[in-house]
Amino acid sequence: MGRRKETIVYPSGTLSTSTYEGSASAGVEFASNLDAQKSGVVEHYRPRVSYYMREQAGNFHYGKLHPMKPHRLTLTNHLVLNYGLHKYMDVYEPRRATEEEICEFHSEDYIDFLKRVTPDNQKEVANCFSEFNIGDDCPIFDGMWDFCRIYSGASIEAARKLISGSADIAVNWMGGLHHAKKYEPSGFCYVNDIVLAILQLLRFYPRVLYVDIDIHHGDGVQEAFYTTDRVMTCSFHKYNGDFFPGTGAIDEMGSGLGKFFAINVPLQDGIDDNSYTQLFKTVMTAVMETFKPGAIVLQCGADSLGLDRLGVFNLSIAAHGECVRFMRRFGVPMMVIGGGGYTIRNVARCWTYETGIVCGAELPAALPNTVYNEFFTPDYSLHPQLSGRVINHNSRAYLNALTARILEQLRYLKGAPSVQMQETPPDIQGFLEAEESQKTDVQNDRLKDSKEDRRGRREHLAEFYESDHDQDAEDGDDASDRRN
Repeated sequence: MGRRKETIVYPSGTLSTSTYEGSASAGVEFASNLDAQKSGVVEHYRPRVSYYMREQAGNFHYGKLHPMKPHRLTLTNHLVLNYGLHKYMDVYEPRRATEEEICEFHSEDYIDFLKRVTPDNQKEVANCFSEFNIGDDCPIFDGMWDFCRIYSGASIEAARKLISGSADIAVNWMGGLHHAKKYEPSGFCYVNDIVLAILQLLRFYPRVLYVDIDIHHGDGVQEAFYTTDRVMTCSFHKYNGDFFPGTGAIDEMGSGLGKFFAINVPLQDGIDDNSYTQLFKTVMTAVMETFKPGAIVLQCGADSLGLDRLGVFNLSIAAHGECVRFMRRFGVPMMVIGGGGYTIRNVARCWTYETGIVCGAELPAALPNTVYNEFFTPDYSLHPQLSGRVINHNSRAYLNALTARILEQLRYLKGAPSVQMQETPPDIQGFLEAEESQKTDVQNDRLKDSKEDRRGRREHLAEFYESDHDQDAEDGDDASDRRN
């Protein structure tokens, strides 16, 4: 089936925000306004989309009272398939990541702990819990290591698909666990699949842009690339110093070579659709023009939606998806991955809608029938009313000042950095090292053969060497005579 044409909304030249609290129908109105604006420009970009899913990923369980529910992946995949979006994409069941691949970022001691610990033996290794940050947020559950390998393997495969040029956009809703650190889990995240994917992309692309629209700061990814200018991290999140993870202030800009390459957009409670999307478009337009990335990784945490169990924003699914649509229009190879989201019926609707966006397909508002219909009562709509629960504390003056500060930071970059590609991360399976070694051997052999040929051949009279093989001796000429 051919991909349908769609229209796009280009960013306005200035940031204009409102401070209204929002109404119950604000999200629906925003979606209607987007549809009305789509009559302007026809989008001709037809990306090849790859989609990664594993049935087992939705079967893991953090615990009865834990807010993280992998079952949201099952709901998402059923909606995606029943909407018929698989006809627009190449759908893959990715392999699991290997231990060696995961250790490209994480420490061996930490990964060894993840491999060994289970609910049955956790009392025997309880003395390690404080060392590895095991607790209520990051509990031990059945199949934990297998879960990490599944979602990480999908992100690694997605990155390699972009590198190979066989996909323009790769979608992995299983991934996006952006809080995990090198030595420990954090914020429901055990293995940082995003860092692993970016390390893959850096083998081919000089510069990679990471964009995070989760309500929580993407601290694990920022920390991993805080001192390099090859990765720019840009996170839109709630920040007041106390909200998890407590990082993401605007003055966290990077250090060393990475100074000014960490962009943080700290927001207050209750931001609405218009304020968020206009701010996002203004900042990302400047980022793209300045940094000029070769690839984009877009983390689409759905806890920034209104009515999320752990969220305090007022975003509708349409506004959240508009950020995906905006980044798609740049035509840069892009990974689209999941993240947070704890009201699972809305997470599934949001990620399904955004799958349609990357495919260029317009989805009917009425949800298709699935075996999980009861999750979407009473409206059975792709665009439920989510806005208006929280007062918007983001004033126009605050957002304008925030935007000005970020644009000023980007000016310090003075354009995209040039990159010498010889310092790429080592290849996971050693293929690059073996290939370079082979090239070196071949080059040395050629140089050796060239020297031997030179010693044995009669060289041109114009050539002059200060050596035992000086051609003057062979020709019987006096070098000093020729100079005169």
